Amino acid sequence: MRWLTLYVRSRQVPASFAALMIGAAVMRALGGDGSEGTGDPRLAVLVLVTGVMAASIGLGGQDLALDRAAAIRWVPRRAAHVLLAGVVVAAVLLAAQGVGARGGTSVADAGFVVRDSAGLTGLAALGAALSGGRYAWALPFAWLSFSFVTPAGTGTATRVATWMLLPAGTAAGTWTALVLLGVGTAAYALAGPRR
Repeated sequence: MRWLTLYVRSRQVPASFAALMIGAAVMRALGGDGSEGTGDPRLAVLVLVTGVMAASIGLGGQDLALDRAAAIRWVPRRAAHVLLAGVVVAAVLLAAQGVGARGGTSVADAGFVVRDSAGLTGLAALGAALSGGRYAWALPFAWLSFSFVTPAGTGTATRVATWMLLPAGTAAGTWTALVLLGVGTAAYALAGPRR
């Protein structure tokens, strides 16, 4: 169990979790009582991106040379780290939405939250593999910024660009999130964070 404690501390998990909780509390405060329903997903997406950006800090260790020289199998540990981060980000947002929601309404539905959390976590993992753990947050933030300014449209390229704002169950949004999760997790698990 000592190795798990050391791993959690070296990946700055307590600080990342605190930032995620603050983001969820802000979402709960700004979301009001949930009476507005699921019409505008931007608040939920902002909280998800904030949570993934906070979790992405832990995708790079304190000493990359030490990580690479360790006599343990890193591939399953890295993959588990990415997947667990996505699950925790989604769970915290869903729990925050459930607290105080009236009439079963919330800012975003569960399918939307799970899809976006998976895709954004994969995007952060891809960012860690391409630019290192220190800059892993840049890809989710850049895609969010781009999707906020992309004009609405029905073309496939537009739907892929704005996948995180599409309603749950939309094929373009679901497939984009799944591809990002798969590619990002595989790249990070196999290559690790860039030096």
